[in-house]
Formats: sequence, structure tokens, C-alpha cells
Amino acid sequence: MNRIVTKSVSEHLADWVEQLTPDQLDPAMERAALATVVDVLGLCVAARDADYTLSTLAAFEDQGDCTVIAHAARLSPVAAALINGTAAHGEDFDNTFEGCPVHSGAVVVPAVLALAEKHKLDGARTMLAVAAGIEIMCRLGLVSDKSVHQAGFHPTAVLGTFAATVAAAIVTGLKGRAIVNSLGVAGSLASGIIEYLADGSSTKRLHAGWAAQSGLRAAALGGAGFTGPVTVFEGTHGFFSAFAPSIKPDFSLLLDGLSKKWVGSQLAFKPYACGTMVQPYIDCALALRKQGIQADAIAEITCAVGEGTVHRLWEPLALKQTPPTAYAAKFSTPYCMAVAFMDGNAGLAQFTETKIKEPAVLKLAAKIGFEVDPKNEYPKNYTGHLRAKLTDGQVIELHQPHLRGGSRDPLSRAELEQKFLKNTAFGGWSAARGEALLAYANQLPQQPSLAGFAAVAGGKTHG
Repeated sequence: MNRIVTKSVSEHLADWVEQLTPDQLDPAMERAALATVVDVLGLCVAARDADYTLSTLAAFEDQGDCTVIAHAARLSPVAAALINGTAAHGEDFDNTFEGCPVHSGAVVVPAVLALAEKHKLDGARTMLAVAAGIEIMCRLGLVSDKSVHQAGFHPTAVLGTFAATVAAAIVTGLKGRAIVNSLGVAGSLASGIIEYLADGSSTKRLHAGWAAQSGLRAAALGGAGFTGPVTVFEGTHGFFSAFAPSIKPDFSLLLDGLSKKWVGSQLAFKPYACGTMVQPYIDCALALRKQGIQADAIAEITCAVGEGTVHRLWEPLALKQTPPTAYAAKFSTPYCMAVAFMDGNAGLAQFTETKIKEPAVLKLAAKIGFEVDPKNEYPKNYTGHLRAKLTDGQVIELHQPHLRGGSRDPLSRAELEQKFLKNTAFGGWSAARGEALLAYANQLPQQPSLAGFAAVAGGKTHG
């Protein structure tokens, strides 16, 4: 009897990675990948003096030739990827994906730039590695849906390790079995729990950088001949059994149409510096503000929400209404709505230790609660809905039908570049220096190598 031999998921992915060339990218994916690079660079500059960035920089000092963005240090690829990834994700202002809120840019771009700089890779293949990493991370997100969060893990952290591994395999030119082994190793290096929600501590910030460096390590091990399980994704004790036990994974969402349909081209870029699913509710709060209503005229606000968002963004409600840290405030829908209503914005300036203690903001946040809407489309679509009851008895309902900045209402290129320049200015850079980095990033696909990257992205620490 002939036994039918089928390929594992990782073997299918290895075939795709090995044959992938820049001409297989469609224009939408090219634009998304380049926009992601621009977004990440600006965010790294914005966070250059943040305590979590400086702590990570102090903890990983292994020397090398790779740029730590907005710093003079030149470190090893894994250290640079870790620090830059942590900085990029630190303010939760980085891009996301509708279908599963994974932050591909903060993982993939730091991993690729560090390794491409070391290997003197040209811009075209650098962008190919960025695009491929984004694509795999988004497709894994579609497979995962809500299950990774439900199991207590951070999708960006655990799915990102595979994405960074794929990107690193492209940069270093791994083939066949070496790619399979690298993915197998990546499954054991993936980590990241979501207990940061309890006290607003910084471990979520670390997850993107940790995934980036873990992917580089996995690819290095696989490329050196270290073996990993072929069935890392689908096995009895594989990744999805461990990190997403509530589902039977549909791997067609990962494998079907690779290079024909680039799902990563539908990335969402955030207009506000906080959690993804909060953003449509901020738009509702801003729409209420535009009606000229004063905060004291509001008796209560009730938001209709998706059940899958409650444990991260709404409960315990008293804690969310008075977040203990500026970072915790980013994952508090009541705070984000209240500060946006009071200030007319929810940018980086709205998430400081001083701002989260403002009495007027907290007074309004205490009036904001929720109810679960069983018809809410999360995670397929991120919507917002509020019902405001005023002190005079009037009731106002407002609805935001989609995520602004997402596939249904994308930010323009001009808006993305404006965001970039605001972020570099927030980080203390001069307008000229921000413009120079933006110009370099926009020309990255045409660069013969990353030889000039350090001069525009690192070096000086001020000005």
C-alpha cells in the first residue's frame, strides 16, 4: 500500500519563502510595507527618551554594527531589533490589522532593518522581507481570530516570532529544510502573556521587540543546522494547541493564495496613541464633543461593545475609569473617550502621568460604562457606539461603523507623513532631521544598501 505523504504547514511556508521575489509584490502590498517602515521609524524617534526605551537599551549592550534608532549606540542585530521593536510598540501607536489586532510593523521592521544592515542588503530585498513578514503575521492573525487573547497570550508577541523568522530567512537567504527548522525553533521561542493589564506595567511594550529578536535567533539556529519540529503549527503539542486551544485552526487562511492575495496590504494605521479597539469609541466621543455638549451636561455614557474586548479594555470597570499609569490608560476605553472629549485629541500628549490625574477627565471617565452587544462584529470589524444620556433627559446615540485608518477608511499618505513628522518632533528632533529621515525611508526600495541608514536614523542623540 502506498502511503500518501503530505507536507506540513511549515514545509508549505518554506516553499513560499524560498521562491519569493520582489516582483511578486503587488502595488498595494508595496505601499503598505513602505508606509509601515515610515510609521515605525517615526515611532522609534518619538519614544527615544522614554523610560522603557532607555531601560531596554541599558539592559542589552552587546556591541555590533546595527543602528539603534535615534541613539548613537551601534549594537548586535538581536539587541538592535529588541530595542527598536520595544520603542516602536511602546506607545501603542503602531499599525494593526483588522481580523486580529496584531502589530506587525513593530516586530518585522526592526528585525529586518537590523539584519539587512548587517548583511548589507539592497533596498528591494529589504522591502521584500518586510512585506513577507507582515503577510505571515497577518495571516496567522486570521487563523487565530480571538483565540490567542482568550488563552492569555499577546498575539503580537507569539505570532510575531514566526513573522520575524520568515523575514530573517529572506534576508539571509535560507533554503528548504533550514527554513522549516527555523520555524520549528520559533515555536519554542514564542512568548508573551497579557498580565500587564492588571497594573499597566511595560511588558506589552517589550513583546514586539522580543518577538523581533526571537525571530532572528530562530533563523540563525535553523540556518546553522539546529532542528525544530516539522509540525510546529499543527502538531498535537504544536503552537496552536499551546497558544490557541479553543479553536481548530483553519490553515487555509495561512496558506491559500500566498503571493496572489496579499492580505497584509490591508493594514490599519492608527490616528490615536492607544489600543486598537478603543479608537472607534474615541471617534464617537469626538463626534459628541463637536455637538457643543459640555462635560457637566453628561449624566452617563453607555457603550455597546464586543464581548471579546471586555477583559482587556473595560474590566474591572473601576480600574479602567481611574487607570493607575499612563500606559494602562491606553487600554482603558473610559479614559481614552474622556480625554479625547476634553482635549479634542488622543495623541501622545494625552497619555502622560500628569494627564491621567486631571480631575475633569476622571470625572467624565467615571460616567462611562458598557454593555455587551452580541451582534458586534469584533474582530472582523472594529466599530464604536455610544448612548449619552444628558442631565436634561436628552439621549444622543452615535455610531462609528469602522476603524478610521483601517481598510474601510485609510489614512492618506499625507496624513501618514504628518504623523511621522509629529512623532519625530515629539521625540525632540528638528524639522530638518525628521524630513531627512522621511526622505531616506521613502527611497528605501531604491537604496543599493543600508550603508547610509545609521547617518540619518542613529548617530546624534539630540536635535
